[in-house]
Amino acid sequence: MASEHYFSPQPGSEAKPRTIEVVLAGRELTLTTAAGVFSPGRVDPGTSVLLAGTPTPPRAGHLLDVGCGWGPITLSLALSSPDATVWAVDVNERVLDLVRENARSVGLENVNAVTPDGVPGDLRFATIWSNPPIRVGKAELHSLLERWLPRLDAGSDAWLVVQKNLGADSLQRWMNETMTGVVDVTRASTSKGYRILRAERLTDAD
Repeated sequence: MASEHYFSPQPGSEAKPRTIEVVLAGRELTLTTAAGVFSPGRVDPGTSVLLAGTPTPPRAGHLLDVGCGWGPITLSLALSSPDATVWAVDVNERVLDLVRENARSVGLENVNAVTPDGVPGDLRFATIWSNPPIRVGKAELHSLLERWLPRLDAGSDAWLVVQKNLGADSLQRWMNETMTGVVDVTRASTSKGYRILRAERLTDAD
């Protein structure tokens, strides 16, 4: 149901699970998606740009995927960094169930799929990867970024993919203006109409 959108905490539509074939972290996988979630039929083009254009994630520590959907970023992080703990965060309970199911099917034991409040408050992250939910609106998006970016380890990076025509450049300016002294945001690359933004957590930030 289009009006429900994929950021509903409890989708009211029938799930209608389906399997899709994808390649993540160099592995061919058969994964489960469903109705009422973001990009159920494939890895979203923006997510594909992020996965192709982001450096290898840290080998250990806590890694975060904000707005995880059914899990392509989470699974890629977990496969690439088996000694790390990957936190998959979303408000949509259906996608969290899908992430858990997909992690089990791949044999991953280093994934925690939780709502935002399910992340312990004292955790700091070695990296954050995200295809953030731009369509939730500026206020919600800004609140999300202000919540998570300061929780990077000092000197660590967040990598965000944002479509150019959905405000990537204005979002970059806003982050630099609003979180001065916390993160420094630069454009890492542009591909297929998407920007990859790198937000570096400043070492002298509190």
